[in-house]
Amino acid sequence: MKHNFKSLKIWQRSMDLTDLTFEYCKELPIQERFNLIDQLNRSSCSIPSNIAEGSGKRTKIHFAEFLTTSLTSSFEVETQLLICERRAYGSPDKLKECLELVAEIQKMIFNFREYIMKSDD
Repeated sequence: MKHNFKSLKIWQRSMDLTDLTFEYCKELPIQERFNLIDQLNRSSCSIPSNIAEGSGKRTKIHFAEFLTTSLTSSFEVETQLLICERRAYGSPDKLKECLELVAEIQKMIFNFREYIMKSDD
């Protein structure tokens, strides 16, 4: 089962989230450079990276495993964003946009994973 990951809407929207989180992180306190900023940047990159890696796997089960990893990374991003919200870090508008996009991506990944598992090879 091979997919052109660059044509997948979930990959495209995940890349949008990565761009958005990197921009949001520029506004966070410098003391969070090696904590929240680093973790948020890495976990947001993990979402499209796992979608891309999984798209080249031989079976739908393997692809679904990478989609699951991508989904769990999105939960990690969401948690880190919620920590930022609790601490009143960064722009509230950018934070809201990030949280809305991560929720959209979570639904998309979940639905796509279900579709992949139900499809014929």
